[in-house]
Amino acid sequence: MSILNKLKFRKSVASPLVLFFAMLIPIMLISAWSTASTPRDPYKYFFNETWGDLPEEIAKAKKEGKSGVLVFFEMDECPFCHYMKQNVINQSEVQNYYRKHFLNIVVDIEGDVEMINFKGETVKQKDFAFKEHRVRATPVIAFFDLNGKRIHRHIGKTNGVQEFMWMGEYIVSGAYKDTPFIRYKRKMRDKE
Repeated sequence: MSILNKLKFRKSVASPLVLFFAMLIPIMLISAWSTASTPRDPYKYFFNETWGDLPEEIAKAKKEGKSGVLVFFEMDECPFCHYMKQNVINQSEVQNYYRKHFLNIVVDIEGDVEMINFKGETVKQKDFAFKEHRVRATPVIAFFDLNGKRIHRHIGKTNGVQEFMWMGEYIVSGAYKDTPFIRYKRKMRDKE
């Protein structure tokens, strides 16, 4: 076989392979990207299933090595609650981080469902929200330590995924003990 024929043979075999891989690589990258950013149902992947017995939930959180309990106070007609559920807590990176470090519970501030508060008393969700935690508007994101003491409270929606992630890191790192969240957030922005 002459050199010219060898080159033609190599070119005819190599060309379809190059074309195949040139098409396959972008498809794989797009697939990986879309899987990583696919929104997931927050009620299935963010909030933990609970019977509403907070002392029992705290015991479970301690046993699992969690940093605390997050209570997401919401109501049905709240547009900012919907924003949080559709744009922030539906993201897999948020869900994975928060599920790892916190027990995440949702409370309806208008709910008549009974629950057991951190003191072991049976109360309705709306009383737990308003009478015990002064929640009037939603959303309110409250973090509690493993003794049931509130350690941070955020009123309203966050400014997206990044701020919500910083809020979790703020609690997990223990920065809440000596730094206001606004200062912590500023410090994190300066690092970027």
